Amino acid sequence: MRVLLVGGGGREHALALGLAGDPAVSALIAAPGNPGIASVAELRPVNASDPSAVAALAVETAADLVVIGPEAPLVAGVADAVRAKGIAVFGPSAEAAQLEGSKAFAKDVMTAAGVPTARAYVCTDEESTARALDELGAPYVVKDDGLAAGKGVVVTDDRSAALAHAAECGRVVVEEFLDGPEVSLFVVTDGEAALPLLPAQDFKRIGNGDTGPNTGGMGAYAPLPWAPSDLVDGVMRDVVHPTLAEMRRRGNPFAGLLYVGLAMTATGPRVIEFNARFGDPETQVVLALLETPLGGLLHAAATGTLAEHPPLLWRDGSAVTVVLAAQGYPAAPRTGDVITGADRPGIIHAGTARRASDGALLSAGGRVLCGTATGPDLATARDAAYALVGGVELAGSQHRTDIAAAAIDGRITIPA
Repeated sequence: MRVLLVGGGGREHALALGLAGDPAVSALIAAPGNPGIASVAELRPVNASDPSAVAALAVETAADLVVIGPEAPLVAGVADAVRAKGIAVFGPSAEAAQLEGSKAFAKDVMTAAGVPTARAYVCTDEESTARALDELGAPYVVKDDGLAAGKGVVVTDDRSAALAHAAECGRVVVEEFLDGPEVSLFVVTDGEAALPLLPAQDFKRIGNGDTGPNTGGMGAYAPLPWAPSDLVDGVMRDVVHPTLAEMRRRGNPFAGLLYVGLAMTATGPRVIEFNARFGDPETQVVLALLETPLGGLLHAAATGTLAEHPPLLWRDGSAVTVVLAAQGYPAAPRTGDVITGADRPGIIHAGTARRASDGALLSAGGRVLCGTATGPDLATARDAAYALVGGVELAGSQHRTDIAAAAIDGRITIPA
């Protein structure tokens, strides 16, 4: 099977490692890829959000399967363009990807499907936003309606800051605050059948103790030792299957990766958000523990044969990933700095590039790379991940030092 992987971030590097490890994958092409992905795939240039360009590349490379990593190409209709060429693609249509492309659309689907989620209002001006903030109360949760690379959400006790974020975004969803630890659940689906992956937890804020502004994610771990044993079954029953049924009812079945972001509240799991693709950096830890060949799994979802796929197999133990970010991230990340020590197994590239003159590895984004490690238990995996990050030199870099610490120490509790 020849596979074309679209994207060039940390999620795509993790996907590339998984696909390259599948004996059924005879050739792996990544577009545009990154220096880390180059170790396991042939890189080809492409504008990942240009449907016609990606479809043409899929034809040119004789791809049997196209895997679309990031959200922007999905919302732009890249999957539709590839499918129109008769090529199997893992990723939802542009219409179905609105589950991530529009928070308002996702809320409408959740309401129609009876999915447990936060009360919310869609607001387009200061007056309606102010009314929603006052009704729902603090902490105020204001979400940009459109794509924002994981950084369009403000959670604050400062009403003026909430209003300012809404004004900056234009169209927003104002929600009630959901108290409780968060969970990320990935579900592979062909629109009918659905297979859940391991639940994971990521860390959105830049600073230790969940302080500072939101980022695209500063680390993650899996599995979750504190999660209820019936969590996945309950979410599949109450969230995933009703949502998939509602999307089919609307004539826009969702096939690909449904990312369910949950808050574990006193009244049970409630949906914070849907995404239409693998999450980053949770993908790094979930795929590190997946023993089932990745290419065959994604191909089954892309071809409507997921119901025939055997049960998923998982490696024992735990996985932890720690993100190394550039100086100034997330507000104004500095790029172009030389990176050393990033050539070891377990280092996953997110925002890196090669200098044309001498091939030196440079920072080229906010989240530059991450150290991903597995171990027989969470503490061992965590130590190994931090050892990887500690061996990388990047001037002014920053990383959280508390990834998975609360889970190891037994400090995560679900509200009663």
